[in-house]
Amino acid sequence: MNTVNIDNKNETENLIECKDVFFRYDNSEEQKEVLGGVSLNIKKGEFLAILGHNGSGKSTIAKHMNAILVPTQGTVTVEGISTADEEKLFDIRQHVGMVFQNPDNQIVATIVEEDVAFAPENLGIEPSEIRQRVDHALKAVNMYEYREHAPHRLSGGQKQRVAIAGIIAMRPDCIVLDEPTAMLDPIGRREVMATLKDLNQKYGITIVIITHYMDEAAQCEKIVVMNGGKIIMKGAPKEVFSHVEELKKVGLDVPQVTELMWELKKEGYNVPTDIITEEECIEVISNLLSEKI
Repeated sequence: MNTVNIDNKNETENLIECKDVFFRYDNSEEQKEVLGGVSLNIKKGEFLAILGHNGSGKSTIAKHMNAILVPTQGTVTVEGISTADEEKLFDIRQHVGMVFQNPDNQIVATIVEEDVAFAPENLGIEPSEIRQRVDHALKAVNMYEYREHAPHRLSGGQKQRVAIAGIIAMRPDCIVLDEPTAMLDPIGRREVMATLKDLNQKYGITIVIITHYMDEAAQCEKIVVMNGGKIIMKGAPKEVFSHVEELKKVGLDVPQVTELMWELKKEGYNVPTDIITEEECIEVISNLLSEKI
């Protein structure tokens, strides 16, 4: 499938640049390319979702963004620093923090505020500065009142917000989250997405979220779709999700309201195909019903 490039955003300063990135795991018996020439720029302050079915390469490219992995071929730079430069690994991870799927794997302390302080303490930051960072980070994710609680007594959504606070305390420019809501219930998912939107809008933190939930991707500023280790589509949610048939061909769904409009369109109704929110859907259906009366 040819890449569908529907990105019309004006050029601003890039925080992360992936140029013609190829990658294969050394222990792969078949030595199959996991990434096959991925080029992607992520701008400062952007809120980006990366979509793709299992094995599409979305988690692999995410791990390139803070040098957990480095390209077999091609380059990845963070604030102009090559991720292949091992001496700059500390600098790269100060710019880009990573949050994984299971928050239990990232929580290391028995008290919430101690867990958030763990990374800054290991960076050798002054205690008074750590106190300020911990308080700020917990307030940013609406978990300050739980600062003296035991993490294991928190809900899944609360644990994930504590994990995010631990990254915020390191003061990164960007947070990359690899399916952070996959293990959460709907309430926890909403909590985490609300937190990410708040961090992006209030603090200007660049957010990159890997997700298989279409309703989460619809809330982002931009979507990148991957298949077979390549980018096949990118653009604003309304534009990407209007390509229903192309997405279904690579095993992806669209938001339920988008699919409803698509089905109505196939039945001959004059409805837009770029609907991604329930409010928009309600308005369209109300107009259809009023026309029938």
